[in-house]
Amino acid sequence: MSQRQHSSLIAVLGPTNTGKTHLAIERMCAHSSGMIGFPLRLLAREVYDRVVKLKGSNRVALVTGEEKIIAPDAQWYLCTAESMPSVKQDGSDFAFVAIDEAQLGIDPERGHIFTDRMLYARGRDETMILGSESLRPLIQQLLPEADIITRPRFSTLSYAGPRKLSRLPRRSAIVAFSVEDVYAIAEMLRRQHGGAAIVMGSLSPQTRNAQVKMYQDGEVDYIVATDAIGMGLNLDVSHVAFAALKKFDGRRRRKLTLAEIGQIAGRAGRHQKDGSFGVLSGLASSDELQPEEIEKLEDHSFPRLNWLYWRNAEPDIGSVEALIQSLEEKPLDRLLRPAPEAPDLAVLKRLAQDPVITNLVSHPDHVRLLWEASSIPDFRKVGADHQARFVASLWPYLAQGAGRIPHARMAQEISRLENVQGDIATLAARIAAARSWSYIAQKSHWVEQADVMIDRTRDLERKLSDAMHSQLTQRFVDKRTRVLMRGLLKDALPQDIEIDSRGSVLVEGLEIGTLKGFQFTVPSDSRREDRKMLLAAAERYLGTIMTENADALAKAPDSVLALVADAAGQPAIMWGDARLAVLAKGKSLLNPEIKFDRSLKDMTPDNMKKVEDRVRAWVEAMKAKHLEGLVKIDALASEEATPPSVRALFAQILEAGGIVDRRDVNDAVRALDNDMRGHARRAGLVFGALDVFHHALMKPGAVSWRAGLFAALNEQPMTDLPPDNAVHLKEWKFGNMQEASRLGFRKVGQEFVRVDMAERLIKQAHEARQQGDVFAVDPALATSLGLATEVHEALLEVAGFAKTDKKPEEASVDNPVVDKPVDGVGENQTVAAPAAQAQVANDKKSDEVAEAEKAPDTSAALPLVYWQWKGMGRAKNNYAKANNQRRHVGQKPRGTGKGESKSGQNLGHKKAARKPEPVLATAGGAFAELAALRDSLKK
Repeated sequence: MSQRQHSSLIAVLGPTNTGKTHLAIERMCAHSSGMIGFPLRLLAREVYDRVVKLKGSNRVALVTGEEKIIAPDAQWYLCTAESMPSVKQDGSDFAFVAIDEAQLGIDPERGHIFTDRMLYARGRDETMILGSESLRPLIQQLLPEADIITRPRFSTLSYAGPRKLSRLPRRSAIVAFSVEDVYAIAEMLRRQHGGAAIVMGSLSPQTRNAQVKMYQDGEVDYIVATDAIGMGLNLDVSHVAFAALKKFDGRRRRKLTLAEIGQIAGRAGRHQKDGSFGVLSGLASSDELQPEEIEKLEDHSFPRLNWLYWRNAEPDIGSVEALIQSLEEKPLDRLLRPAPEAPDLAVLKRLAQDPVITNLVSHPDHVRLLWEASSIPDFRKVGADHQARFVASLWPYLAQGAGRIPHARMAQEISRLENVQGDIATLAARIAAARSWSYIAQKSHWVEQADVMIDRTRDLERKLSDAMHSQLTQRFVDKRTRVLMRGLLKDALPQDIEIDSRGSVLVEGLEIGTLKGFQFTVPSDSRREDRKMLLAAAERYLGTIMTENADALAKAPDSVLALVADAAGQPAIMWGDARLAVLAKGKSLLNPEIKFDRSLKDMTPDNMKKVEDRVRAWVEAMKAKHLEGLVKIDALASEEATPPSVRALFAQILEAGGIVDRRDVNDAVRALDNDMRGHARRAGLVFGALDVFHHALMKPGAVSWRAGLFAALNEQPMTDLPPDNAVHLKEWKFGNMQEASRLGFRKVGQEFVRVDMAERLIKQAHEARQQGDVFAVDPALATSLGLATEVHEALLEVAGFAKTDKKPEEASVDNPVVDKPVDGVGENQTVAAPAAQAQVANDKKSDEVAEAEKAPDTSAALPLVYWQWKGMGRAKNNYAKANNQRRHVGQKPRGTGKGESKSGQNLGHKKAARKPEPVLATAGGAFAELAALRDSLKK
């Protein structure tokens, strides 16, 4: 800088958005060298980047308290007002000098700096002072040689009145005057509009740059700032809303001046685009703008400045006392006032009271050095006392020895701050401390290995700033909300809706939730207060998709639905991964209640009806497919033509789910005559030796549906199902024997055998009886099914067979064994004829057995075991015993007198004599009956 009196001096005055800064940049670049002083490091960096594009990085310099980028051939300097050098690096002066926002000479803390630059900073050829129109009378009196140029505002600024935060237009800036208010407003904007950028003086320049860039790039539509936004930041803002019109200025809480309001409000509307300003609804009436104030703000008519703050820029450094005295001197000009005690002077006064400090001040160089140390900015905002203690900890290093802070001390302090974890407040404190060390590192004559320290502090500030920006974005920006709120605008363009393979619903590429069938689920990481908004958005965006899904389900084949146990074990009807309904207790086993999922209630009535009708139709179709036998039995039980005895039997079988222990229904079975048994055959029942069951209920689908229906009826979780087509379970835990029976298994020993396979093995044993009274049973079939020998033997013993040590008598091929009555079954019931047994043997085997019989025959290596038929162990009644005794002594059995048959029936009655029971009721005859049933079905 130069204090030449004959250089051109121009004052360019006007409100915001008049292009004053742009003019100064053009004039500087037109000279061979130049310098501009700005009120903010952020603004200096912005202009530095612009000039680098014009002149090249090797000819442009950036000089601030915390950052210096000075190229060897630098001719154009962009600086903060405090850091403006008097000459270039090569010692020559500047051809052009400008000071921006000169009206800040009225600022209590920094005003004296701007006053000094306005009065004394001069370029060799041209000097330019940029400021508001309120400076005109002071410039006319203090600098009468200056040419004053007034520039009008490019756009119109108008008052928009009070508005709710939720009603603010896009591209709005909300101004608050405390950190707490800034964060609270940003949080509300996140909920209502998807987030906001944040600009505060306490943020590092890098963090502020990142936040401003996020706003400028349109990632967020709102910015929340302190009054730092009025310090020359060029933002694309259309509306400025004041959250308050009072602030604490470090001494007291006061109302903003019209000039301060105008400086901030003037950020709205850039270039030719008009802007507006207003306040947030809810301000106290005393804080609201009055009509005359609004008019002045719109006309940019502010009170003229009558004085500026001043402080001696060349104080006496003869001693500490002389330094303080000269800094507190009063100006001679009435247009200047002594500056209030600034932080640097307050720190110096406290240091001057410490003998440890003053004892190390022995000559003027030490005084100058102490004043320089006292001027370290209080980035941490800890106050003069704490800042003085910080400077005092450094002073012994600066005043003694080599006069440099040891490298180890600097490295230790920097390492302590290299932690990017923590919340916003923690990171802000670390960044403030890092900025202090960055400022110190720029003082090359203060530190050892200055270049290394500059790099380390710059890298530290970058890391912490990145972490801070990430924390601010994570807390105050919700891209989902922003996208969804934009979609609600009247002039919004159609948004891209997509559902990926995982069911994630993407709006403009951002996930708002997951759609499974008709159930929309918000993301697990969404905040509780955001869930309502996301659900409302889903209702808006997914209406067409829900209709398409409902139509698709209505037309889809039955195979797309399934009955499975949900997480709670309930029998759920699933469409892929989506639960549509659950089966609940109904009127009967075959008539459960269908409880539809709550998600269907959010659909339109038409779509909900489509889904419910499809699910009901599917349930009926699955019952007809997998439980046809039970459905037929249920229908026959309701027909009037079905005899009462058959109805009673059917009722028991239905209650048991189609599989019942023979002993539990033996009396009902024995009460059936031939016609009644015909009804049973038509229903598909198989009367086995141990169980009565429907032949089609062994299939996996039938097993699954019976398990689901019983779970619904008993209001219990579904039983775990055995593997499909399993015929033998060595290790399986059923809750009780009833569960095993419902799934088609009978416990034999410690294992479980499927009931139809058990009957097949029993049938094989009865076929072996044709060998004689003592016979052997081929174990090949049991082995192929995976049954252990002891399990096979246990099954045969339950079925009425007993092992014997006797050997079979040799029988002539010409004299086949004659069928004998089966003990304990009935006098008129015989074992099935060989022809009937052969018919059963020739029936098509089940798939499971056919596969099992492919296994190699290992029975040849086992010793032969011989068996005898002992009967099922059913005791005869006393009446039969008495008749047998009478036959043995030659007496006529009782009940065979006149008019009676040998069976004891009265022939005089009109009731027809009971027909002999068919082979159906015998152990071997069960399989002949099954063969007959299959033959009739084939026909």
